[in-house]
Amino acid sequence: MKFGLITNNLAVSGMNNLLTISLWAKQNGFEDLELGPSIPLDVMMARDAAIRGRIKPTGLIYCRNVLDPVEGPMHIEALKKRIDFAGRMGMERITCSTGLNAKTITEGNFLRYDPEACLDEVREVFMPLLEMAYRKDVTLCFEMCPMMNNVAISPYMWERLFEKLDAPNAGMVFDPSHLVWEMIDPYEAIRTLGKRIKHVHGKDCVIDEEKLMQYGILHLATQLREAVNTGEGVHGYEHTWWYYRLPGLGTLDWTRIMKELKAVGFDGTISIEHEDPVYSGDLDKVKQGILMARDHIRSCMNEE
Repeated sequence: MKFGLITNNLAVSGMNNLLTISLWAKQNGFEDLELGPSIPLDVMMARDAAIRGRIKPTGLIYCRNVLDPVEGPMHIEALKKRIDFAGRMGMERITCSTGLNAKTITEGNFLRYDPEACLDEVREVFMPLLEMAYRKDVTLCFEMCPMMNNVAISPYMWERLFEKLDAPNAGMVFDPSHLVWEMIDPYEAIRTLGKRIKHVHGKDCVIDEEKLMQYGILHLATQLREAVNTGEGVHGYEHTWWYYRLPGLGTLDWTRIMKELKAVGFDGTISIEHEDPVYSGDLDKVKQGILMARDHIRSCMNEE
């Protein structure tokens, strides 16, 4: 396995030049980059970063609602451009969402969420994309996050999804942070997915037991409110009873995760995905958080 990082939080914090990111990442022991949507699809820039920065990015990330009746066609075209770009640059994978449509919410009631209701449309959209990607030796990897216009959110739905998308280059990005607050066993999930795991996002999660007891699991679970400063950083979800942390600062056992990944034969990249509110707010804090996560995962790999 090798260390990588997603460019998103660095870019948001002001480090949005790919060469600058590559040089910093290489100097700090990273071997791979996953390029977020704010990084232009520029062949010359990517080649320059690979040569001078000495890191060849192996993945792109683009999580948008491809099933949206208005914006969906635009996002499908954006995915096609990324598939073409990844093929030209020799990149291995693109992280994306399945999309979801209005049928997933029945009777106007969020509690009647039915993720299976859009699977036929997911197949209709993604089989041509998978065929295009296969010709360019690119794998499409689905996110686990329920908040990214995505229904690949549970072991049951993974099975249903891959029944519809029976393609050799259809895979999953394993991100255990989402499974923590969904109350799904993250270690068993690795065994369930097995060879479908094509990429890993290094992110952790904590449950705020006090808020959970006060609000329950449904109250504004994902509705963005005015940011609240708790003294430990800015939390963007006022009543949310969970929030993301960097590996080593949450509830997950990363030594066990490393063992389980090795057991299923995973030998790809673990990309640090920085969404930790405590180590956000300025570039220095973001860098510090990424390096702490790197050190923790490295120590867990050594223990393994």
